[in-house]
Amino acid sequence: MANREIPYKIYLSENEIPKTWYNVRADMKTKPAPLLNPGTGKPATAEELTPVFCKELVDQELNNDDREIEIPEEIYNFYKMYRPAPLVRAYCLEEKLQTPAHIYYKFEGNNTSGSHKLNSAIAQAYYAKKEGLKGVTTETGAGQWGTALSMACSYFNLDCKVYMVKVSYEQKPFRREVMRTYGANVTPSPSDTTQIGRKILAEHPGTTGSLGCAISEAVEAAVTQPGYRYVLGSVLNQVLLHQSIIGLEAKTALDKYGVKPDVIIGCAGGGSNLGGLIAPFMGEKLRGEADYEFIAVEPASCPSFTRGVYAYDFADTGKVCPLAKMYTLGSDFIPSPNHAGGLRYHGMSPILSQLYDDGMLKAVSVKQTEVFDAAETFARVEGILPAPESSHAIKVAIDEALKCKETGEEKNILFGLTGTGYFDLTAYEAYNNGTMTDYIPTDETLAEFRSHLPKIG
Repeated sequence: MANREIPYKIYLSENEIPKTWYNVRADMKTKPAPLLNPGTGKPATAEELTPVFCKELVDQELNNDDREIEIPEEIYNFYKMYRPAPLVRAYCLEEKLQTPAHIYYKFEGNNTSGSHKLNSAIAQAYYAKKEGLKGVTTETGAGQWGTALSMACSYFNLDCKVYMVKVSYEQKPFRREVMRTYGANVTPSPSDTTQIGRKILAEHPGTTGSLGCAISEAVEAAVTQPGYRYVLGSVLNQVLLHQSIIGLEAKTALDKYGVKPDVIIGCAGGGSNLGGLIAPFMGEKLRGEADYEFIAVEPASCPSFTRGVYAYDFADTGKVCPLAKMYTLGSDFIPSPNHAGGLRYHGMSPILSQLYDDGMLKAVSVKQTEVFDAAETFARVEGILPAPESSHAIKVAIDEALKCKETGEEKNILFGLTGTGYFDLTAYEAYNNGTMTDYIPTDETLAEFRSHLPKIG
């Protein structure tokens, strides 16, 4: 039996919730490349971004210098409803694997939205309300972000318009109904309610949609309606800033017991969970105070890190958003319909892309049947049905723990459990029935999408 000097769950007190977010850009020697105005090809200014985003969020997006940014009291008080989130020692998983490794996970599913997305949703809704706006628009893939934003907007009495990737809209009706229960208007994307949606449908009839399509529609809806702004659940610098609360809490909990993680693992789609989890640890590495191994895990069906290129690309399929320098598969890329869960975005956070390009973290891609193998193992011994997104990290955490079994090393492994998978039972059903398949895009397919990248930089 494993040594249980450290409790199963390490809980922080309410007073230990971080009072500030951590801005990793302040410690990066090479800052993320600026967003570019697609019309001029020059760095986008605050004035150019404010018609799309809330003013204070624009300030956060462009802030490369301030290491700590204070969490407003209204947001802090909301956090108290579900934070601090527990850090769990996975004793049962360790015993199942018979590994000398010590496995920890930060569990972000202890709220009605079922995921970490609420950490940024409440912040963005707060700034929209403070600015006196009527409402916000957004996109959602698997539905975690849309659910979280619906909750946050309900709290601040804001209108919420969600464009949900069509394949998820059809596969996850209950996630959609949670959003509607919180007052959101949910539209499958691409739709005929926007010019961009109609254009995409005309060019790709029968398409199952992508996050890039949904982003385009949400941005158009925001800029064409007075009193609305667009908000995003991942990728942007501001989102990774808000999500740093995950890593800050995890580090505080581990420090209480003198535990230093050797390997830190997170799933990677747009970067919100991974970026938030690794933030304070990456800060120590950037400042030369400690060293860690960081692993980003992405789906083999949407492998922006491992098979994408580092280049300026449109953030959306409709090509109306600013250009971001990131690891990308091309803004026209649409994941296979058999792809379960989130992690469907064609690009990666500019912050994480720069860190990856600098060699500060590594990335691996995994097949979804392997992901659900790991999810099943985890659920049976740890008692939590994990979201498919999180299960990518679980898969690689298990791999790392089995390596320790071979070598005898007692490494400390930390991974992020972004949320629960109770709205993903269609995917679990396919896995249990043996009908789930793996899709890996060919080199020729990816080359075709890359050929459409804008000729900038």
